[in-house]
Amino acid sequence: MRQYPRDQHADKRTPAVWTGRATNRVQWLAALAGAACMALGITIAVESAWTSGIAALLMAVIGCVAAGVLVLFGTLAFVHVAVKVDDRAMEVRCGHIGLPRRRIPLSHVVGADFAPSVNPRQWGGWGYRWRPEKGTAVIVRRGEGLVLRLGDGRTFTVTVDDAESAVRVIRDRLRHPAPPGPPAPTGV
Repeated sequence: MRQYPRDQHADKRTPAVWTGRATNRVQWLAALAGAACMALGITIAVESAWTSGIAALLMAVIGCVAAGVLVLFGTLAFVHVAVKVDDRAMEVRCGHIGLPRRRIPLSHVVGADFAPSVNPRQWGGWGYRWRPEKGTAVIVRRGEGLVLRLGDGRTFTVTVDDAESAVRVIRDRLRHPAPPGPPAPTGV
């Protein structure tokens, strides 16, 4: 009788719901800089004598506060990412309030691949990215990630810890799709 090598993952059961996340603590420094810029704008508004010209002072205050808000909330949205894979879809939520959010039905996925080294420089930085030659991505840090190949030829990449197990779960779901669920309410 011929012996075949045993699959190292054969004994691992596929979880009903796989969850993973990735965090970038460096983003907190940018958020701190945004908060400092907001504080500077507020300090200028409160402590200024407003005698040197209202237009210039108003532009400085509004500029500092607006830049601070954009930097603060722009970075807090991508401090971490949470990924959830169930029997119907993969959902990606960014930041503390879960926005931006992307839900990709597994029926639109044709394959999943492990990317051992995703670099923000390849995508033009951190955040929600789109590159015509690469597809769409959510990049919160350098390191491992997963790449979904979609039925329309596009790809979706996300950096997440333990991406290999996410790829295994997605591939298992693609081999054994969930039975169709009840129809969605139409709202009529």
